Amino acid sequence: MPQIRIAQDPAADDLLGRDPLALVLGMLLDQQFPMERAFAGPALLAQRLGVQTLSAQAIADADPAALKEAFTGPPAVHRYPGSMAERAQAVCRLLVERYDGRAEQLWADVPDGTTLLRRVGELPGFGAQKAKILVALLGKQYGVTPSGWREAAGDYGTDGARRSVADVVDPTSLAEVRAFKQQAKAAAKASSSS
Repeated sequence: MPQIRIAQDPAADDLLGRDPLALVLGMLLDQQFPMERAFAGPALLAQRLGVQTLSAQAIADADPAALKEAFTGPPAVHRYPGSMAERAQAVCRLLVERYDGRAEQLWADVPDGTTLLRRVGELPGFGAQKAKILVALLGKQYGVTPSGWREAAGDYGTDGARRSVADVVDPTSLAEVRAFKQQAKAAAKASSSS
């Protein structure tokens, strides 16, 4: 079981390490929200649902209003609880349809990084950048290393990088990733205003 330290909360990180669906949903929630809170979201959701491990089948089959209520809290699982509840349900429905409801089947038999990136990119709410980051996270912290995974992850797969959640292993690396993101945002803003 991987030792994940993304949420910076032992119970939430434990769930991320032992429950592949929690990891995928944490990545889904990592949008317009502090990354450690996004990755703590699956543990909060599991607590509200009264389960030790999340079930793609149960989330896929859940009443949308009840799922939205579980996401809303308080505290909310995400700053946009309604839309994230819908996306999480869509991700789980795809996992049920294609992978027997098992998130780890996304990567269990992939022959190469390109296939892994394609599969992850087919998840609802996973654009090109988010898909590359999840491939990097799987390779760097989950031991999912098919041939070509670093190339498929692009710059996020670079060893020693501090670009994304894939590189967060402790409070220091979290601060380094946050600083990188702030610098990149400032540079993008400066280039768009010139």
